Amino acid sequence: MKLFDDIPVERPATPLLDTLEIPAALRAMNEAQLVQVADELRAYLLYSVGVSGGHFGAGLGVVELTVALHHALETPHDRLVWDVGHQAYPHKILTGRREAMQSIRQFGGLAAFPRRSESEYDTFGVGHSSTSVSAALGMALAARTRGEKRRVCAVIGDGALSAGMAFEALAHAGHVDANLLVILNDNEMSISENVGGMASYLARILASKPYTSMREGGKKVLSHLPGALELARRTEEHMKGMVSPATLFEEMGFNYIGPIDGHDLPTLAQTLRNMCDMDGPQFLHVKTRKGRGFLPAEADPIGYHAITKLEKNGETPPPFKPTQPAATPGEKNEASPPKPRKYCNVFGDWLCDMAAADERLIGITPAMREGSDLVRFSQEYPERYYDVAIAEQHAVTLAAGLACEAMKPVVAIYSTFLQRGYDQLIHDVAVQELDVTFAIDRAGVVGEDGPTHHGALDLSYLRCVPGMVVLAPADEAECRALLSAAYHHPGPAAVRYPRGTGPGTLIPEHLEALPIGKAEMRRRAGGEGPKVALLAFGSLNGPAAEVAERLDATHLNMRSVKPLDREEVLAAADEHDLLVTLEENVVAGGAGSGVGELLAAAGRRTALLHLGLPDVFVEHGKPAELLAECGLDAEGIEASIRRRLG
Repeated sequence: MKLFDDIPVERPATPLLDTLEIPAALRAMNEAQLVQVADELRAYLLYSVGVSGGHFGAGLGVVELTVALHHALETPHDRLVWDVGHQAYPHKILTGRREAMQSIRQFGGLAAFPRRSESEYDTFGVGHSSTSVSAALGMALAARTRGEKRRVCAVIGDGALSAGMAFEALAHAGHVDANLLVILNDNEMSISENVGGMASYLARILASKPYTSMREGGKKVLSHLPGALELARRTEEHMKGMVSPATLFEEMGFNYIGPIDGHDLPTLAQTLRNMCDMDGPQFLHVKTRKGRGFLPAEADPIGYHAITKLEKNGETPPPFKPTQPAATPGEKNEASPPKPRKYCNVFGDWLCDMAAADERLIGITPAMREGSDLVRFSQEYPERYYDVAIAEQHAVTLAAGLACEAMKPVVAIYSTFLQRGYDQLIHDVAVQELDVTFAIDRAGVVGEDGPTHHGALDLSYLRCVPGMVVLAPADEAECRALLSAAYHHPGPAAVRYPRGTGPGTLIPEHLEALPIGKAEMRRRAGGEGPKVALLAFGSLNGPAAEVAERLDATHLNMRSVKPLDREEVLAAADEHDLLVTLEENVVAGGAGSGVGELLAAAGRRTALLHLGLPDVFVEHGKPAELLAECGLDAEGIEASIRRRLG
C-alpha cells in the first residue's frame, strides 16, 4: 500500500481503476490486481477530495474493505448497506461515479452520502448513524419472504455501534435467524485489542470451508448424544472467547469472526468469500485505521474527518481545530472591529464562563465534542463533562436525571440529531417540567451535507411541546445573552443557532440575560403606501434589515419563538397592512404559524405572508445558494413581498 504525506495536485495515473465502470470486474481479479485497484483507489480518493473537499479520513480507512466487499458480493443484486455514509466515497468511485466525484456536496452534484435515487448500488439512503443493521435486516427478511437467494451486508463503525438502535437490530437479527452479514469497522477507537497474527489466523480458520463443514457436521453427529451438543457449543464458545471478543455477539445469535486486519486485502477478500456462503447471522470484526494511507490524517483522524478543497497553491488543507477565544477576558482591542465568530465557538466560550459562575452546570454531548466546541470545557471541567457517544436519546434522559437532582444540565446537540431524542424531550423533560437547557447547533440549512443534516424542523417540533421555551438569536451577542436566558429559565428551554459565523457583532464578556418573550424594534416604517412589518426570527434578521431599508418597512427582531412577544405582534398588526414572518425553518408549524395563531386568537385579521423553507427536503449546496434557491435571501424576500403587494 502506497503511503502519502500530501494530497496529489494532479490527477494520478489509475490504469486499472479506469477500466472499472461497475464493480463486477472486481470479481474476476486475482489478489495482486485487487491490491493494485486499492492503491489506485486511495490515490484517486485523495485527489478527488482535494479538489472538491468533503469527508476524508473515514473513506481512506475502508478502501481495502470496499474493494473486498464488491469483489465478494454480487452487487447490486446482493445488498450492501453503509452506516452513516461518511466512508462511502470509495464505494461511489467504484460504482460508476468516478468522474463525477469532483461535484460531490456541490449544488446539483453528487450527494455527500449514499442515496437511493443516485445509484442502484446505494441500497439505503443514510446520513444519520446506527441505521444500517435495521435496514439490512429488513432487506434480508424481505428476500427470505420472497424466496430469493440474496446476500445482505451491513457495514457499521464502532462509533455507530454505541447507539441503542444498533443493538436492538442485532438482537432481533439473532432472534429471527436471518441470513445477514454484519461487518464491524473498528477503527481503533473501541471494543477490542489490536490485531495480531494469531487473531488473523484464527479468523481465516473460523471462516474456512473445512472448519464450517466440521462445525455443522459435528453438530449433526453430536445431536444424537445426550448433552454432547451443548458441551461442544460451550467448548467452542470459550475457546473463541479466549482470543477474540466474541461472547457478546455470539450470545445475540451471531457467528462471530475476527478481529482481522482490514487493510490486509488478500485475507479480507478470502474471509468475505467464505462468509458469503454461510447461512444465518454472521458477524465479521474488521480493524481499520481512519485516514489510512495519508500520514497527516493517520496522525490526526479527528481533525481530518473532513477537509475543505485543496487550495490552488497545492497546500494540504489544515485539519479542523476549534476556534480559540479572540481575547482573554478583560482584554480589549478598540482599534480593530471584531472578527465574525462561529456560533459554536460563542457557545463554547459561554459554557466555560457559565460553568465558572455556577458549579451546578453539567455539559452533555452525543459524540459532537469538536463540532459543538466543547473541547475547552472538557479540558477545564472534565468532571462535569459527559460525552455519551452516539446516543441522543440517552443524552436527553441523562440530562433529565441530573435535573431531578438540582443540577443544571446543558445538552449541546445538532438540530437534526435532536430529532432522534424527541420522545425523551417530551416525556422525560417537558412532561416533568425539568430544568434542562438545549443548545441547538446547525439550525437551518447547513450546506453540503444535505437533507439529512439540515436543521429545518426544530422550530416546528419544539414549538408544539407544552412549557417549552424556544429562542432564536440574530447575532453572536444575542446568542450569548439568550443562552444565559435559557439557562436561568426554571424549565426546559432551547436556543437554536445556525452553522458558521455570525455577522460580526461585538460579544460582551458578561453573562447577563436578555428577557424571554421580548422582541427588539430595529426599524420603524415611514412614508406613504402600504405599511409592511417584517417579523424576523434568528438568522434571517440580516436579509430582513436589507429588505426593510429597500421597502421602508418596519423590522422586528423577534428573538423569542415561544413565548412570542404578544404586545409587539398585536401592535404591529394594528399599525401595518401586511405582516411578513421570516424564519430558517419549514413554514409548516414554524414560528410564522405561531404568529398566525396569536393573531387569530386575538381576533386580528391583518394580512400575513409566511416565508421560510419550503415543504420539500432541501438539497445540498452552499448555504447561500440554498437560501437563494428557497427565496430567503434579501432579493427573494423582497420579490415575495412585492408580489404579495401586487
